[in-house]
Amino acid sequence: MLDFTPVRNKEITMAELVARFTTEHLRRFTNAMINEMLAIIKDCTDEDVVFVPEDPNANDTFAADAADANLAWTLGHLVVHVTASAEESAALAAELARGVEYHGRSRSEVPWQTVTTIEQCRERLEESRMMRLASLGMWPRNPYLDNVYEGYNGTKINPVMRFVYGLSHDDGHLAQMREVVRQAKAAREA
Repeated sequence: MLDFTPVRNKEITMAELVARFTTEHLRRFTNAMINEMLAIIKDCTDEDVVFVPEDPNANDTFAADAADANLAWTLGHLVVHVTASAEESAALAAELARGVEYHGRSRSEVPWQTVTTIEQCRERLEESRMMRLASLGMWPRNPYLDNVYEGYNGTKINPVMRFVYGLSHDDGHLAQMREVVRQAKAAREA
């Protein structure tokens, strides 16, 4: 798995982390991330998918409905959220790699309320793997790595960075996913 600790600790920049990555690296990191998430949910049941955990830090400033801003996320919610974010990064990265100018977001998220079974979670993760890997197949042999746009903090984001930001977002939710699974299993065993 790709270690984002040096970037999060501000020891290196994201640009420095990804400087030598090829599409083959991105494929390996994608497979490792999906495999990790599948391992986290390996022993879960349908009941665990819809379990509402205790999360005093719940704060979704981007919630479509303001009433959901402080909603604790279920496992199903987490799965659709991380997959949508990484797929968006992969799609934008493929466009940048092909020389397309950045034009804004490209996001589609499965309604989390419709994901109620562990099989749906596994299928969503595998579908996301397929989509992310397929997006790498759209990169030309000589990608336009100098095709950049300015991120929210002034960072120049190229295709590799855009793809890796999706993996970083996934990574940022792994502990939350583990905690939801831990609470769900504890509730089931109680």
